[in-house]
Amino acid sequence: MNQTVYPLNELPEGQTARVAKIQTAGSMRRRLQDLGMIEGTAVCCLQKSPSGDPIAFLIRGAAIALRNEDSRKIFVC
Repeated sequence: MNQTVYPLNELPEGQTARVAKIQTAGSMRRRLQDLGMIEGTAVCCLQKSPSGDPIAFLIRGAAIALRNEDSRKIFVC
């Protein structure tokens, strides 16, 4: 089965997807992994701010807000 992979910032509110890959390095990659953002993890888009930045996500029971700059480097399917 071929699944579409797209950036996390394009995930619609209320929808859930699984992390496919993270295309960032260094301390930001480590921080995302510490928050539970690893391949295969389910991520739900809770709410987008009126301007679209930041976006709130539910990851492993914790709500976190990510800037578009960061969420565009995380790919989900």
